[in-house]
Amino acid sequence: MMPEKINTLVIGGGQAGVATSAHLAQHGVPHLVLERARIAERWRSERWDSLVANGPAWHDRFPDMTFDDIAPDSFAGKDRVADYFEAFAAKINAPIRCGVEVTALHRTPTGTFRAETSDGVIEADQVVVATGPFQKPLIPAMVPAQAGLTQIHSNAYKNPAQLSEGAVLVVGAGSSGAQIAEELQRAGRQVYLSVGPHDRPPRRYRGQDFVWWLGKLGKWDAKAKEPGTEHITIAVSGAYGGHTMDFRRLAAQGVVLLARANGFANGALMVNDDLARNIAQGDANYLSVLDEADAYTAAHALDLPEDPEARVFAPLPACVTQPLLSFDLAAHRITTIIWATGFALDYSWIKLDAFDAQGRPLHTEGVSQVPGLYFVGLPWLSCRGSAFIWGAWRDAERLAAHIAARVPADA
Repeated sequence: MMPEKINTLVIGGGQAGVATSAHLAQHGVPHLVLERARIAERWRSERWDSLVANGPAWHDRFPDMTFDDIAPDSFAGKDRVADYFEAFAAKINAPIRCGVEVTALHRTPTGTFRAETSDGVIEADQVVVATGPFQKPLIPAMVPAQAGLTQIHSNAYKNPAQLSEGAVLVVGAGSSGAQIAEELQRAGRQVYLSVGPHDRPPRRYRGQDFVWWLGKLGKWDAKAKEPGTEHITIAVSGAYGGHTMDFRRLAAQGVVLLARANGFANGALMVNDDLARNIAQGDANYLSVLDEADAYTAAHALDLPEDPEARVFAPLPACVTQPLLSFDLAAHRITTIIWATGFALDYSWIKLDAFDAQGRPLHTEGVSQVPGLYFVGLPWLSCRGSAFIWGAWRDAERLAAHIAARVPADA
């Protein structure tokens, strides 16, 4: 059977793939989008049931379509976000073929690309990889299976009823870990939360959401992380109407905070002596946003209400001032560990010399060192905003223009 031929193949039908399709269509570039499951599948099946977007509806969207059924300052639920992308794809009549998985991507001797898929072979002049950053869940090889505990990654967690009775240890206090820990605590579970280095922006300050402030302060356009912050997560939440993720508040509600886990022996988790430092660094990040917002307000004579209560912190809880350095899982009745420890990229199916020694794409703002190959939808692809819905839209717009310049006028 002869392979199907297309000018540009987009692999992945999430936010980045849909955005890329929209911009390629505007340039008149013939293209096809392949999605292994459904449009925005990870929003539907690889998130917990109660997840909402971390940014308000006015912000976390494409410029060309609003969430017309929810208030702009509210936070869309995960299924509503997935429906949004599906509706947008229908609106632009995107050529998306669902249920087709790309199993290998090769370069042909003539310089085109050959994609082996579950539905046959496709040849393309250009390929855009839009599979996103959430590819391979990372679970540290720390607590052995012989410990007799249920261990799952945060992408497999759905709701409190899913877990067996007993206390829960959540490892990782970025947005996912912190939100899951709070949900479990509110459901009446005893929760222990391992907190590493993190940023902790205010949900709102002086009447504006933190995403508005980061835009005004130019932080979304930052080109790279500051040295030493590569592994710092962000603790933010749109849950329960949206509130600042305050670890003191979680502790007051009954969540026991632990430092970062660094090993396991004799039934006990070993933890670092860095909990107080991690909390202090998170506080410093929080206060730095307030300071910059105040300075911006003064410099631009903005009529925004003062917010002195935002600088009032509760006392540090005992679990921070007297931290546990060894955590016996059986003694604390832990039956489940949820690893909110992030993801690794997995491009093993791409058989091209396009990656560094760690398997990360070699690219300049999404343009690969392999001519005709592009990446979109990755954090820090071109700037800090790249990981967000609107950021993927902006990156896709730029890359589509680059692709269009390569396409012959009679294509």
